[in-house]
Amino acid sequence: MKFREHRLDNGLEIIAECNPAAYSAALGFFVKTGSRDESDEMSGISHFLEHMAFKGTPTRTAADVNRELDELGANGNAFTSEEQTVYFISVLPEYQDGAIDLLCDIMRPSLRDDDFEMEKHVILEEIAKYDDQPPFGAHEKSMAVHFRDHPLARSVLGTLASVSKLTPAQMRSYFEVQYAPNNMTLAAAGNVDFAKLIRLAEEKCGAWKPRPVERLTPPAGDNTDFELVPNDVASLQYVIQIANGPSATDPCRHAARVLSTVLGDDSGSRLFWKLIDSGRAECAVLGSYEYQEAGIFTSMLSGAPEDTAENLQIMMDTLREVEADGITSDELVQAQNKICSHIVLQSERPMNRLFSLGENWLQRRQYTPVAEMMEDYREVTCQDVQEVLEKHPLTRHSTVSVGPLRQLDRPA
Repeated sequence: MKFREHRLDNGLEIIAECNPAAYSAALGFFVKTGSRDESDEMSGISHFLEHMAFKGTPTRTAADVNRELDELGANGNAFTSEEQTVYFISVLPEYQDGAIDLLCDIMRPSLRDDDFEMEKHVILEEIAKYDDQPPFGAHEKSMAVHFRDHPLARSVLGTLASVSKLTPAQMRSYFEVQYAPNNMTLAAAGNVDFAKLIRLAEEKCGAWKPRPVERLTPPAGDNTDFELVPNDVASLQYVIQIANGPSATDPCRHAARVLSTVLGDDSGSRLFWKLIDSGRAECAVLGSYEYQEAGIFTSMLSGAPEDTAENLQIMMDTLREVEADGITSDELVQAQNKICSHIVLQSERPMNRLFSLGENWLQRRQYTPVAEMMEDYREVTCQDVQEVLEKHPLTRHSTVSVGPLRQLDRPA
C-alpha cells in the first residue's frame, strides 16, 4: 500500500491509500463541519445539509442521484457527527470515475426552497423518533449536561425548536462557508487510480472558491452534575456518565483506549464480568472518544429500574478500584490483543480504511499505516494507563439517567 497526497490551488486536499491488490475502491468527501461549528440558533444545520446534498444538483435530480448509485453498483451514504460530515461511495475499481463525478456533483447541491421545506418535515420526524425510542435521547442529553455552553454540547440532529426555525437562506449562507474547498478533503482507499482521481477532481472541483473558515476549540470544563430525566414510556433505566479524557492530538489517547477496553469492553472487561455476566444489567460499557482539544470517557448502563442504584454503586466502586490500583499486565496484554485484532479485521475493507484515513487527516493531519497503529497500542504500558487516570479521573463524571425512576441518588 502507498499513501499519496495532493492539494488543488483552491485548497482542496486529496489523499489516498492505494492498494492495487484490493477488489474495491472507497471514496469520500470529508467536510470539516459538524454540530460544534453551529450556533444555538442554527443547531442541526450540518445534518440538515447532509440530507439536502442528496435532493438534487443543477445537473441531476434526486432520482438521478439514486439511479446512478444503483447503476454503479455502489454502496453510498453519508453521516454527520460533532466534527465532520462525510459523503462516501464504495465501488468496483472500474467505476471510480463515475463515482467521483457523482460525489463531486452532490457537493454542490441546488438547495431549493421546496426541497428544504419537505426535508425539514423528515428531520423533525427523525428527531421525534430518536426521542421516542430507547435510550430516549440519553446520549444527547448527557452531552448537553456535561459540556454545558461548550460547542460539543449541541445535538447533531438539532432540536425541534431550532430545526423548525431554520430557513433556506441560513442554510445557503452556512454552506458557502463550511463547504469551501479548503475546509474539505477528498479521500480514497483501496484499488485507486490516484492520477485519474486528481485529474477528475481538478476538472470538477477546481473552480470552487476558497473562503476563510474558523472553528472554536475551547477546552472542556470539569463537570460532576447529576440529572434524572423521568420517562414513563421506558421499561428500562438508562444511565450515561461522561468524564473528560484525552483529546484527538493527545499522545495519551492510545492508553485511554486501552483503559476503556479493560474497563468497559462489551466482552471480557471488568464491567462485563461484574454486571453483564452476573445478570445484574442488560448493558454496561465504557469507551473513549476524541475531539479537537477535548476528549471524553463515556459509560452506559441499562437494566431494571429497581437494580439501577446498586448497579451504579458497583460501577463507581469499579472506577475507584482502577484509579487506586491501575490495571494488571495481563489486562494490558488482553486489551492490546483485542484492539490490534479489531484494527486488522476492520482494515481488510477499503471502506473502513477510508474512514480511518479521512478522520486521521481531519483531526491530526497525519497518515497512520495499519502496522504503525498497532505499534502505538503495543507500546502502551501500565504506567501510561495510570498517568491517564491521574490526569483524567473517571470518578469525576457527569451523570444523566433516563427512565421510569422518579428518584435516584448519586452513588456514595
